Amino acid sequence: MSLAERYRSVLTNIEHSAIASGRTKEDIHLIVVSKNHPASLVAELITMGQISFGENRDQEASQKASELTAAGYQIDWHFVGQLQTNKVKSVLGYASTIHSIDRPSLVQELGKQLEKQDKSINGFIELNLTDDLGRGGVDEDQLIDLAELVLAEKRINLLGVMAVAGLQKDPRAEFERALRMSEKLKSVAPAATKLSLGMSEDYQVAIEMGATHIRVGSAITGPRPISA
Repeated sequence: MSLAERYRSVLTNIEHSAIASGRTKEDIHLIVVSKNHPASLVAELITMGQISFGENRDQEASQKASELTAAGYQIDWHFVGQLQTNKVKSVLGYASTIHSIDRPSLVQELGKQLEKQDKSINGFIELNLTDDLGRGGVDEDQLIDLAELVLAEKRINLLGVMAVAGLQKDPRAEFERALRMSEKLKSVAPAATKLSLGMSEDYQVAIEMGATHIRVGSAITGPRPISA
């Protein structure tokens, strides 16, 4: 399948899954994860109507954003990977949304750099649905404490939670946990109703379970030509 065919196929699946959940395709924010692909692929998808793109490494993302901006493209960039504090200043130079707020030191640095740059940003708290404490994300016991730190930073607009289903795990069971934690978050942040759930393998399940933002890479972009 061509890039255009894969893109149209995913859009069709989004519409069908949205209808199955009592919503419409307009309720779903598609973020095409363009990591390890050249700027030319992003540009091609823009001509098809795609606006939002996700990256998980600042070095690649900042170069790609700079190249496309210089070419006159206006892009809604989302940072979807684990964010090191020393990369915050750079990421804020192009990203509108960060999906991976997961620790107090990151919140502190975001607040510091947002103040310096005199801007605001959208953010999701990343959940860790695994037993691996070394993996990015916050566990349920730490969620409220982290949320309160985020809410104290007035330049961060807390949208909701983000989660990744574990490998070889039932995505429905994983997303059920994320939904439960989302409800817990709303007890202190009632406006944080968004759910960034689902990737290429499970985005349809995520939509049917209430996802508002999906992060789809290879199902649209195909094989990655750049080594990881």
